[in-house]
Amino acid sequence: MSSSTGSPDIEPIRFDTKIAVLLRDDLEPWQRLNVTAFLVSGLGSAVPEVIGEPYEDADGTAYLSMFRQPVLVFEGSKETLTSAHGRALSRQLPRAVFTSDLFATGNDRDNRAAVRAVPAADLDLVGMAVYGPRNGVDKVMKGARMHH
Repeated sequence: MSSSTGSPDIEPIRFDTKIAVLLRDDLEPWQRLNVTAFLVSGLGSAVPEVIGEPYEDADGTAYLSMFRQPVLVFEGSKETLTSAHGRALSRQLPRAVFTSDLFATGNDRDNRAAVRAVPAADLDLVGMAVYGPRNGVDKVMKGARMHH
């Protein structure tokens, strides 16, 4: 008997796309969580196909939709992040960035102004999210390691 709860007789869903977050390895734990949350929110708003259907429990209580696939979180040095950013730009993949300046701002308007004030090559990146074909995202993340 099959069920939608992940029974062994159901073929797992395989995605030809990947959602990945790359964090700088010198961030404090609270910063890693904060940056990850902000970054993935950008993908959901710009790439609607990454969002699945709404959730509902057995009592019929509705919950918000979430990503339809896993989010892989990586970490790397400042140089790894800079290189990955360049590869994401050259591949024109949907991306979100978080710079060190954003830790000092407190709202969306100031966040956008802080990023806008710095040329792409000079951004002090502490995190980046990217979405795209599996092989393209793998190439962007080259040199990064899975976050632990």
